[in-house]
Amino acid sequence: MNESVMDSQVKPTNKNKSPKAIIRDSGIGIALVVLIIIFSMSSEHFLAPNNITNILTQITINLILAVGLTFVILIAGIDLSVGSVLAFAAIVAGKAITWPGLDPGVAIVFAVLAALLAGTLCGLLNGLISAYWGLPSFIITLGMLNIARGGALHISEAQTIYSFPEQFNDFGSATLMGIPVVFLVGLSLVAIAWFVLHKTVFGRMIYGIGSNEEAVRLAGHPVFWYKVAAFTICGLTAGVAAIVYMARLNISSPIAGVGFELNAIAAVIIGGTSLMGGRGSIIGTLLGAFIIGVLANGLILLGLNDFMRQMITGLVIIVAVVLDHYREKYTGAN
Repeated sequence: MNESVMDSQVKPTNKNKSPKAIIRDSGIGIALVVLIIIFSMSSEHFLAPNNITNILTQITINLILAVGLTFVILIAGIDLSVGSVLAFAAIVAGKAITWPGLDPGVAIVFAVLAALLAGTLCGLLNGLISAYWGLPSFIITLGMLNIARGGALHISEAQTIYSFPEQFNDFGSATLMGIPVVFLVGLSLVAIAWFVLHKTVFGRMIYGIGSNEEAVRLAGHPVFWYKVAAFTICGLTAGVAAIVYMARLNISSPIAGVGFELNAIAAVIIGGTSLMGGRGSIIGTLLGAFIIGVLANGLILLGLNDFMRQMITGLVIIVAVVLDHYREKYTGAN
């Protein structure tokens, strides 16, 4: 197959979209606006500046994890381990930042690098094992979920780590023109991911593998390494999320991140990325994370208890998957 032809088939584009495709891609934004209108009419506190800041802070970790998962789901994979990898990376970083005798500034740098390295290695292992043996990523990452969680509990002896340097704790609560700095970190990752997916050959290959893996292989591209890279990126973002988690809560807990993978996957799917791979966008993931955050915050303001909020969030996820099925069936990928 001619490589230029293959590239033109898999390169994501916004030009010459059909009306159906435009409706399909704008639907998530419309849904978010409707939610905001409903909750702003239901509670006078919803649009208060402090509450907006709370929403931005609360969605940050989920957004960061969802950015990495977008790469994996675009190649028709899945990563169930990101919540446990977050906990493992946080414990490794917690040990580093509280290492006796280290200058606080050095300890912070040491901790950040340790978290990023721990997350990246977990993602790399997921990718290597899954891609080399052609095994379902569902099973491999389910195994990593238990390995990372067990590692976090073992290293920490099931104890929470705390007493971080003051400069590190301040980062978690800092704002810039009223916007939480941690959210700006997540937004920066969204911008980087958008550039990679839409402006680089690597991004085109990620879409291509999800759309037609055999075509990418026949065009001479190293499918194996692209798959490994997607999982490695996912692990790296889990390491970033671990740092944000530590800065926000001022602790490292071996039981952190339980269920985080489900919310992150939900954000990606609600944002329009197909579970079959090859279709989706990082902007959709951003909007999906906002929908989950706005929904959770709005339901709290309405006085619903935890159980009802979980039920409603679960229902929204199911509806999103069903709508994705019909959207794919009737509008197609373009």
